[in-house]
Amino acid sequence: MTGPVSLTTVFPGLVWAMAILALVQIFRRAALWRAGAAASVPWFSGLASLPRRYLVDVHHVVARDGYASRMHAVVAGGMLAASLLTALAILPPLGGFRPYWGVVALAFGVMAAGSLMVGARRYPVKKPRLSAGRFQVLPVLLLAYALGGTVTALLLAFGVGDTGLALVAAALAAAGGLGLAFEVRHGPMRHAAAGALHLVAHPRPGRFEGRPDTALQPLDLDAPRLGAEMPADFTWNRLLSYDACVSCGRCEIACPAFAAGQPLNPKKLIQDLVAGLSPAEPAYAGAPYPGGRDAMGGRGALIELVGPEARIHPDTLWSCTTCRACVEECPMMIEHVDAVVALRRNQTLELGALPEKAVGPVTELRQTGEAGGRPLAARTDFAAGLDLPVLEPRGRADVLLWLGEGAYDLRYGRSLRALVRLLRQAGVDFAVLGPDERDTGDLARRLGDEATFQALAKANIATLAARDFGRIVTADPHALHALRNEYPAFGGHYAVMHHTAFLLELIQAGRLTPGRLTDCSVTYHDPCYLARYNGETEAPRALLDAIGVSRVEMARSGRRAMCCGGGGGAPVSDVPGERRIPDLRMAQAAETGAGIVAVACPSCTAMLEGVPDRKAEIRDIAELLLQAVEAGR
Repeated sequence: MTGPVSLTTVFPGLVWAMAILALVQIFRRAALWRAGAAASVPWFSGLASLPRRYLVDVHHVVARDGYASRMHAVVAGGMLAASLLTALAILPPLGGFRPYWGVVALAFGVMAAGSLMVGARRYPVKKPRLSAGRFQVLPVLLLAYALGGTVTALLLAFGVGDTGLALVAAALAAAGGLGLAFEVRHGPMRHAAAGALHLVAHPRPGRFEGRPDTALQPLDLDAPRLGAEMPADFTWNRLLSYDACVSCGRCEIACPAFAAGQPLNPKKLIQDLVAGLSPAEPAYAGAPYPGGRDAMGGRGALIELVGPEARIHPDTLWSCTTCRACVEECPMMIEHVDAVVALRRNQTLELGALPEKAVGPVTELRQTGEAGGRPLAARTDFAAGLDLPVLEPRGRADVLLWLGEGAYDLRYGRSLRALVRLLRQAGVDFAVLGPDERDTGDLARRLGDEATFQALAKANIATLAARDFGRIVTADPHALHALRNEYPAFGGHYAVMHHTAFLLELIQAGRLTPGRLTDCSVTYHDPCYLARYNGETEAPRALLDAIGVSRVEMARSGRRAMCCGGGGGAPVSDVPGERRIPDLRMAQAAETGAGIVAVACPSCTAMLEGVPDRKAEIRDIAELLLQAVEAGR
């Protein structure tokens, strides 16, 4: 390399060598994904949608951390621009045009600034939620490539590329650039390649279409193996998705089980799935599962993933509340909950390895259609004296009121009574199924008992087919989600509304006229299965505003609200932790100073009312609205 001409050939050649090495490394990684089961992927639409998925959907999540958003835009944008411009300089007209190298130097300079931002999060002290290990070398490699590229490009721009400094700068760029390309297989750069492919082949493309895509996929009960026992049981594009994890730890700090000291860390769970597939995977260098358990287990596509001595302890699976807080916070849009449920299905259906306290409720669901084994006709006992209309076969009602499991609870019976009284005052033509309403099967499905869920779903669908109604209204977000999003896979297509959305509609139509409860200070707790699973965050707040309460938000609210701990079978799994999730949530509510925590879910009511020494009263929004309507008379 004796002059500017040779350097203008060698420097672009370096970038092409990086690209070739990165491709080799990603193809070596892809050989592992091929161990997974087949999956149908709409490649054309996925590729066409990649720019929007990356620049809009991914960065919508990334932008929640302002520093990380700016850092990512600068370092990734600078690196892509600098690498592409340098690669194109292999063309003689560009390589010999000195102003062109000035532009290349600017791009590398931008990347260098971003590299320093990456390093600032890890040196001198790493942020706690970030993983260490090979991630600690990432800012060094980025900065070496950026600085070497900047100096090399500047020397070429000034026509002095034949100096010893140019040789040193090019060598520095080569060390950093080739090091980054090498890290595509096992290191921190893997997420860049795997992440792009994951966005193309995402197992839930509906997430990019502006609607919640949260329904679990039906399980073929005639399959030779039910659920996921080993990495090879996941579809190949799900194995790919786990490789997209950048170990940023956002899921970790959002997880209610992790915060409560239960043995679950969603980041480590994903990394255990990655390591379980790859025998050569570097050691995990992030926060462990709470509790200090170190059992690692074997590695390989056909190695069992879950067990007392395997990579994932059963208690880790059963700690999950399926709240999707981890999914909501993941900038790479990985589906942690789907992985948990797939592993649970194998534990439940193949091994019968349910948590001890969950055996009773699941057995009752199988035998009686109700998790407590109570008579189905007793579901309406809460309505004594209200003359609750029952929709008989071939009967007709505008609204079918789905009561759900909360109807058996004496406390939540008060909420349902308030709702019934509001419907009567508004003149709504409604009815219930009475003894023909079975459990929707949500609990069974989240605990992995897909067979019981499907049996209940099909029985309920047959029951509903014999009735004529306009829409279903329910105060239970878990029932709402099952009926609205999961029953369609079995032929049950219904218009389903949450009671807060329906009550708001009645107010807007002038059928309910509430007074103003101006002396009430209220904070609203978003149910996971309403906010994150179904995207409904505004109707409950609009109702509270309509009755004039002083509403104050918790630090975590809306789609980012913290779980109450009542979902996913967690109350019956009962995995111990250092604290209780509802205690943590009520502490967050206490920080607002509100005297009332408004709720809109029977599970949330039960969990939050069970917190000892709480200062705030727990009230369903229907109860508050009834109070306002009566005050307005």
